[in-house]
Order: sequence, then C-alpha cells, then structure tokens
Amino acid sequence: MSIRTLDDLLAEGVSGRRVLVRADLNVPLDKQTGAITDDGRIRAVLPTVGALVEAGAKVVVCSHLGRPKGTPDPQFSLRPVAGRLGELLGAPVHFAEDTVGDSARSTVAGLADGQVALLENLRFNAGETSKDDAERGAFADQLAAFGDAYVDDAFGAVHRKHASVYDVPARLPHVAGRLVLREVEVLSRLTGQPERPYVVVLGGSKVSDKLAVIEALLPTVDRLLIGGGMCFTFLKAQGLEVGTSLLEKDMVETCCNLIERSGGKIMLPVDVVAADAFAPDATHDTVRVDGIPSHRVGLDIGPETVAGFAAALSQAKTIFWNGPMGVFEMAAFANGTRGVAEAITKADAFSVVGGGDSAAAVRALGLDESSFGHISTGGGASLEYLEGKTLPGIAALEN
Repeated sequence: MSIRTLDDLLAEGVSGRRVLVRADLNVPLDKQTGAITDDGRIRAVLPTVGALVEAGAKVVVCSHLGRPKGTPDPQFSLRPVAGRLGELLGAPVHFAEDTVGDSARSTVAGLADGQVALLENLRFNAGETSKDDAERGAFADQLAAFGDAYVDDAFGAVHRKHASVYDVPARLPHVAGRLVLREVEVLSRLTGQPERPYVVVLGGSKVSDKLAVIEALLPTVDRLLIGGGMCFTFLKAQGLEVGTSLLEKDMVETCCNLIERSGGKIMLPVDVVAADAFAPDATHDTVRVDGIPSHRVGLDIGPETVAGFAAALSQAKTIFWNGPMGVFEMAAFANGTRGVAEAITKADAFSVVGGGDSAAAVRALGLDESSFGHISTGGGASLEYLEGKTLPGIAALEN
C-alpha cells in the first residue's frame, strides 16, 4: 500500500493542529439502560488518539453508531461513548451535541492542545450515507472544516462509501491510523502467502452473507469448517432434513455446487444441538445431523463436531474465524462457539478473528483476547478485503 501513516503525520508535528480522526465507535448499548455492553471498539482506537494527545494535537473524533435514518435519534447518541473514551484516556472528552452545527463548532474552537472532542453521531446527518455525490460532498466540506489533517482509524467502516470515510480524505492531508494499518497488514498476510495448512472457520446465520468470501477462499484454503445457522443450508444440500432450522432454500443448489467444487475441503457438522424453540430455556438435545426432528430447530453445533473441528484446527498454521457456531448469547447454545474458539487459541497458528459477532463472542464468553493473533474490529470490512474487493476508505487513503 502507498498510504501515509500516523507516524508520518506525527513526524511532521501536530502540536496545536486540529486533527480529525474517523473512529469506529459503533459499540453495542443495553436497550434498557443505554450502557455500553462491549467497549472493545473504543479501546481499539486508543493507540491513535493517545499518540495524538501526547503530541499536543487538538483531536476531533467522529464516528457513527447504529443506523439512524439521517436525523437525530437519542437512542443512538454517542454521549455514553464520550464518557467511556474519557475514562480510558484519563482525561475529559468534550462532547458536541451535534455533528457540524453550532455545538460542534464551539466545541472544536474551544479545544486546547492535547484535548479531545467527540462529535455527535455522523449518521444524524443524511449527507454521511447519501448516494448523491453532491450531498455527501457538502457534508464532507463541513466535517473537513474541523481539521488541519485527517486520520482514518475506522477499519470497520472502510468498506462504506460514506462522507467521513471516502470524501473527507480528498479535502485534507490524510493518513491511516494505527488500527487501520494493523488490520490491513494482518489481512494482507491471509491474502498473500499464508503459512499452511490454512484453515478457515465460518459461522453466522446466512450463506448468502458469506457466499462471496467462500467463493474467494475455496481455492486458497486447505480446510473450510462451516457451522452456525448457515450450516443447515449446506446440510439440506446433502439431502438431509433440518427440521425448523434456519434455511435459505434459494441457496441450496449453490451450496451443493460449492461442496462438489471444494474437493473435500468443506467440513460440515456431524451433530447439532436441536431445541423445541428459539429460547434460552428451551428443551434441547444433541442429535446426529441425519436425525434432526421435524419440529426442532438447530441452535448450535454438537460436541462431536467441536472435536472434529478442533482436530482440523490443531494442524493449522494460519486460521481465520468469522461467525459464531451457534446462538452463543444463550448459555445452553454457547458450547460450540466456546469449543471452537478455545481450539483456535490452542493451535500453534497465526489466528485472526474476523470481527463482528465473532469478536463479541470472544469477549462475552470471557476468553483471553491475547490468545488470538489478531481480533479485527470490522466484520464486513474484513470479509470484503478477503474477497479482494476495493474498499472505498482504503482507496481514499491511497489517493
């Protein structure tokens, strides 16, 4: 990559300069209390923000949270994030009540050297996500007015052609933050010449969401282990009945073709945990995949499958994991995800957790994050990178 980095910007000197940092602070919030339930993405941006603070910059952080419809919505406010970011930095973070309005202008104007401000949710403005270049550009003009330089440290958003990701870099001197640089370096190891055997574990609910990455990975991986809700469409493609489990009927033929083309690389569950209902207290049993009762729903992979997947992972030298093996949020159906995750940590391999629900599962299950080679902050972005797609945010930094 021909991308300038944060270290390049720091070498030029940032003391007294306003630096606009695009972060990915899209953290999960408790629906009842509004409290942050996982601050991983906030902690991930600390190396970049902390370095700028130490160098005396006036740091203006911007981010999205959730999917508001282009207008202010209190349930998606970044105010709780400002509080947590301040706690982690050990200094108050000044919060702007809007994104590019009077509050934002006065908040940014009032910053002293080494202080940090957080703008309100970017997606409270329709221009952030607009498909219209002029509307998006007008919003980017307003954002760019808050910075003398721009740092993109929001890897989880680089696959979006949004104003703060794609258009602002064209208006300011721009560099990649430490998180973005690390993500690209890690994923480049997977798309280049990964040490073999290279084993990929894919889970999650839908085959359609992962089809492009499966197509891209099949020629390069040694084994592809498939769990989660998406496995039932593959099982159906093998002529098995899957009860009331999640099934994409229009993808069955595609899965059949993938299995045939894989040359034995694809490894599917041999047993699953089937329940009477999608509920944490539902009656459930472990059954063979050729014996799923018609009235039951598969909510996790079974112990024999975990053992088989673990055996394959134990041979690996490179591992990529994206997507839980079951409904890990419910304790009764978390064993598959936990078992596979623990097998990854025990392997003598360079392991990458591909963001999204996988990263959330690592933290929710209390697993040691340092046991993995890298935990990505961008589920969709990491998948699209592995697919070989051009990511708008990365392309903007290269220009």
